[in-house]
Amino acid sequence: MPRVRPLVPWLCAAGFLLAPTQVPAADPPRADLVIADFDGESYGAWTVEGSAFGKEPARGALPGQMAVDGFLGKGLVNSFLGGDDSTGTLTSPPFRIERPFISFLIGGGNHPDKLALELLVDGKPVRTATGGNDRPGGSETLLRESWDVAELTGRTATLRVIDAATGGWGHINVDQIVQTDTRPKGMLKDPRREFVAETRFLQIPIKNGAAKRVVTLLVDGEVVVRNDIELADGAADWWAPMEISAWRGKNLALVVDKLPEDSAALASIQATDTFLGPGSPDPLYTEPLRGQFHFSPRRGWNNDPNGLVFFEGDYHLFFQHNPYGWGWGNMHWGHAVSRDLVHWEELGDTLAPDATGPMFSGSAVVDWKNTSGFGKEGKPALVLLYTAAGNPAVQCLAHSLDGRTFTKYEGNPVVGQFTPGNRDPKVFWHEPTEHWVMTLYVEEKAPSGQGVHTIRFLTSPDLKTWTSQSTTEGFFECPDFFALPVDGDAANKRWVLLGASSEYQVGSFDGKAFTPETPKLPGHRGRGFYAAQSFSDIPASDGRRILVGWFQTETRGMPFNQSMSVPLELGLVSTADGPRMTFTPVEELTSLRTASQRIPLDVLEPADPNPLADVAAELVEIRAEFEPERGSDVAFRVRGVDVVWESKTEEIVVHGHRAPAPLQGGRQTLVILADRTGLEVFASGGLTYVPMPVNLRADDLVSAVKAIGGPVRFNSLEIHELGSAWPKGARGPDR
Repeated sequence: MPRVRPLVPWLCAAGFLLAPTQVPAADPPRADLVIADFDGESYGAWTVEGSAFGKEPARGALPGQMAVDGFLGKGLVNSFLGGDDSTGTLTSPPFRIERPFISFLIGGGNHPDKLALELLVDGKPVRTATGGNDRPGGSETLLRESWDVAELTGRTATLRVIDAATGGWGHINVDQIVQTDTRPKGMLKDPRREFVAETRFLQIPIKNGAAKRVVTLLVDGEVVVRNDIELADGAADWWAPMEISAWRGKNLALVVDKLPEDSAALASIQATDTFLGPGSPDPLYTEPLRGQFHFSPRRGWNNDPNGLVFFEGDYHLFFQHNPYGWGWGNMHWGHAVSRDLVHWEELGDTLAPDATGPMFSGSAVVDWKNTSGFGKEGKPALVLLYTAAGNPAVQCLAHSLDGRTFTKYEGNPVVGQFTPGNRDPKVFWHEPTEHWVMTLYVEEKAPSGQGVHTIRFLTSPDLKTWTSQSTTEGFFECPDFFALPVDGDAANKRWVLLGASSEYQVGSFDGKAFTPETPKLPGHRGRGFYAAQSFSDIPASDGRRILVGWFQTETRGMPFNQSMSVPLELGLVSTADGPRMTFTPVEELTSLRTASQRIPLDVLEPADPNPLADVAAELVEIRAEFEPERGSDVAFRVRGVDVVWESKTEEIVVHGHRAPAPLQGGRQTLVILADRTGLEVFASGGLTYVPMPVNLRADDLVSAVKAIGGPVRFNSLEIHELGSAWPKGARGPDR
């Protein structure tokens, strides 16, 4: 019998006293009934057909799959077995519907007719659900959903998981199917919040690791961009600024594909003119793990440098940027400029994802001869060439006269897809043949069916129409291609083909095909350095080839992640084995020196005290030239990181990582740059470059050097304290 509770007597407006009454109280919810949690060693009585589901539940991500999260317990249904092209069904035994709601976790692809969790009654689907991903990117996070099945109480039903989809996001994930009396907190579909653009930014609350939501920006009702964002339903880890100043006075709307009913994400968005810190306006560039002379974005993730070019007095650094996440995704082109390669000003994002896909890597050139027609008299166009990484993956361009505002070419794409995933166009003008040359990564198929990494060479008269000319095998993505003088002799130049790993070959080029003259050679000798690109259009009066790489510096707890290497000057020198490339830090970095000591040292004995003991600095540059005796090693310790040159092997050991560093004429030259997020070490006249990302301890400011095993003659030893390249107390773009 239901419980009853008395109502307190009350007087009505007419003054009559009403007698106490009784109303039924709600029954307490019954215990949930678990239909399946998929934590066992098999599917039990469930029936498997096809190849997608295997013989047992998955234990998380399957080979080739992104990380899968959001499931409960040990296992889940995951139809990615064998990849997205596998298909099949998974069907439950019959069960009786005994609760008004069926709750479940679901993820994977959004193809309702091909990927679904179905509730069947009398063999017919009466309820259905699918995953949330319908385009590249996305997340493998499972989300809670439910069905109201009160009208079906007492009926016999079955559940069926279907995977009939192939291609991208052709799989489904399911877990924790439960009958329950309590309606689970549901997901709101397409909730929105509207604004009038009156400030510079909308600040989006981010929770690192949260489920990714598809957030669409509409301006006056038109879709501008979609991003996958880890929205903070509660307290934010950090705030991502979405620039809206271009639409001042217009009506904006942010629409989220799905949000929990109790999420505060939309309500907490703030309109501001400055950046936000964890809880209040927070000075940029002073964060504990912010590299002080390595470029990093104000907020969000960066990876590959893109579009490195010198234009109208500025060095332009574009870069792969996720403005709305600490990890990879939502690929935009970020943009920063510098007058001196040291002090950078971030301008905001230049290219945003569109209907052709996310904006992957590419390059930039100045069209001095106006071959494209984008320029005007006396004003050459700056042209960006980039990969639009949708399906298909194609090459596109955008152009600008001022280097600040860019227009995507209405005739895009300018190069269609050769094979899925072709990407990363690096373009330059080849003066002898008077045409543009593009190097492009294309994965070919060998007769065996195995993939072959190649760089394809294409030519164009106008940057718009391209012809495929030749192919070189053995290099994977992000190519760069340029000529360098050997030993500084401008009359003796060789061409260098560089891959993302910085491995390279030296050879000749006739305007259409590259002829290697060396085997593939190692570039950098350290860790965490990738996808480097050199600047185009540096004036001939300068004559340098300057390279910047992605320096893979993880900065957990910060509202930004990753950075760039210092700019590196490249050379090509003769060795007994042929021409080899050198890496040295650009001279402009010396402008950061705030205090310098030239140590008066002749011979360092193993028992001598530390000659660098007087220096305690966070940002350090050490330069040394020494002539070791046979069996004598030289050990530096810089802010807790050991850098040891070993005479027996003629190797340098940085943070436990070994690299060859031979003597040059019986001498070793060494440069060590130490920032908060790592070291960059240069040895053997630049033949050995060892980048080493490592977060240094803030309380260890010691630098030291000692001889091991015997005396070492020093020709020079310098230590320089460095200042920050960032402006003090900057609060964002209004500094």
